[in-house]
Amino acid sequence: MADPRTHRIRFWTSAVTVGAVLLAVLLVPPLVQLDEQAVDLSRKLLPPSWDHPFGTDDLGRDLLLRCVYGLRVSLLVGLVAALVATVIGTTVGAAAGALGGWADRTLMRLVDAFSSVPHLLLGIFVVALFRPGVWPVIVSVAVTHWLSTARIVRSEVLSLRTRPFVDAAVSGGAGRWRVAVRHLLPAVLPQAGLAAVLMVPHAMWHESALSFLGLGLPSHQASLGNLVQNARSSLLAGYWWPTLFPGLLLIVPTLAIAGLTGVWRDRLNPRRRSELML
Repeated sequence: MADPRTHRIRFWTSAVTVGAVLLAVLLVPPLVQLDEQAVDLSRKLLPPSWDHPFGTDDLGRDLLLRCVYGLRVSLLVGLVAALVATVIGTTVGAAAGALGGWADRTLMRLVDAFSSVPHLLLGIFVVALFRPGVWPVIVSVAVTHWLSTARIVRSEVLSLRTRPFVDAAVSGGAGRWRVAVRHLLPAVLPQAGLAAVLMVPHAMWHESALSFLGLGLPSHQASLGNLVQNARSSLLAGYWWPTLFPGLLLIVPTLAIAGLTGVWRDRLNPRRRSELML
């Protein structure tokens, strides 16, 4: 049986970490302005210290401030892309499960067609159609990450269609669209919300991968992917901090969000949790 104390510690640790990240990205940029084009070679690659807790980069810029700005951009991309992808996936999955028949087969073949292309390759193709910027990256991540949500929602809708309350609605004269909008869609929203939250760190990593390849945001704009990409030469020269801290700001929020969604998943599926604790 799982230890409830360990469960609580995991939850509060994750919640405090996510809260600290949100406070940092919301409060620091308005209070401390970052000049993206600033250069001070006299402070080039200084190690972590009280004046510069994360050290400085190869152009003498404070790495902590750039990491916070980069985390804000990556988090913005992750949140907006996850929201758009969840809306697309929920709409497609709910329509496929509720309509059934040829509509279900057509929509799921569309999902299979998108799934046959690797996410990163499709994302590279999408961002290549536009000039580098935030919105092309958001579009790229959104159109490549709705597939799993569509499958989850469709599976949930197919399960709900056999429930007595759906039979009662159909017997009362409700049509397919009314049943889908009034009964099925509200029932799958918690699962769709869970999928959206889990998609945020995935989208952040996807944005970082595109920026690392030089295909995402402009190279001068602070994002976690750009910071890691710009630090490659410094790492080969033995300067570890320009790579370590942006990497940690990708890993730590990912683990924290995973901890919170684990608690959410247990609340959505209390029977599954009780079976695991036996």
